[in-house]
Amino acid sequence: MRYLITGGAGFIGSHLAERLLDRGDRVVLLDNLSTGSMDNIRHLKSSERMEYHLDNIENRQLVAELVDDADVVVHLAAAVGVKLIVESPVKTIETNVNGTQLILEAACKKKKLVLTASTSEVYGKNTNVPFHEDADLVLGPTTKGRWSYAASKALDEFLALSYWKEKKLPVIVVRLFNTVGPRQTGRYGMVLPNFVKSALDNTVISVYGNGKQSRCFCDVRDTVEGLIRLMDTARSIGEVINVGNTEEITIEDLAQRVKDRTGSSSPIEYVPYDKAYEPGFEDMMRRVPSVEKLQALTGFRPRTSLDEIIDRVASFFQQKLEDADLHRVATTSAD
Repeated sequence: MRYLITGGAGFIGSHLAERLLDRGDRVVLLDNLSTGSMDNIRHLKSSERMEYHLDNIENRQLVAELVDDADVVVHLAAAVGVKLIVESPVKTIETNVNGTQLILEAACKKKKLVLTASTSEVYGKNTNVPFHEDADLVLGPTTKGRWSYAASKALDEFLALSYWKEKKLPVIVVRLFNTVGPRQTGRYGMVLPNFVKSALDNTVISVYGNGKQSRCFCDVRDTVEGLIRLMDTARSIGEVINVGNTEEITIEDLAQRVKDRTGSSSPIEYVPYDKAYEPGFEDMMRRVPSVEKLQALTGFRPRTSLDEIIDRVASFFQQKLEDADLHRVATTSAD
């Protein structure tokens, strides 16, 4: 099979590409490196079954060619991270909606299967946890830029499902819940890598808000397994499916857990939302997925423990530090 992955040099995209190559598939990556990185896919470049294109999803001609050559399209390209979303709402909306429209339009010509990644953010302020796929979406007012991401991804879902209902384009919509693991950067506000990096540096671990908000963290290997199984399951077509772990933890407890597992001396500091993001920032207090539908369709549910996830992320950052030290020593010696 030949897979086209938009956002393929990103955190999830690179792990998915790695897994598909391992099982013998061909993979084509499209990424403009706005949030992705060549470091994520450098180890894959030697594979004869992988090719990559550094370009924007708005390049219609290139997208048309790549979609035409693919058997399956995995649409992961999107604006990511609360920080980026708050700072660049125009880019968020345009990237998400326009990119999805172009992919669906190109795929529709030859009815290529499209898996499009949505987000748990679309549940908004719904308090009926765990979140089921048929639950109401409860978003805040349009005057709060924080909800622009959720609204744009909800529109992506409507668009994809409309292409399925009206034009019979086979689509699968996946709502991802806080996927974490090696290669994820904290640059755009991702909480776990930021906590781990601070803990390893023995600097302040900053908890935004009162820390009572809770999340469920899913190992990227489990997320990738879920995506692949859904793409391999015909019954997934035309469906919306949650993919996430159900182990819930508050953000303040996460900070303490990270501190304990890394043996860090970092102090934990609380930062008001208004200072961290913008005045009047609103957050979701709980975000817990129901994964019964995923399990019913594929026989799989994410189970990697949070402790194992934290250890994997810590090992990744420690290795990066060691590699940087070795490079510094080698450079100094050469001088």
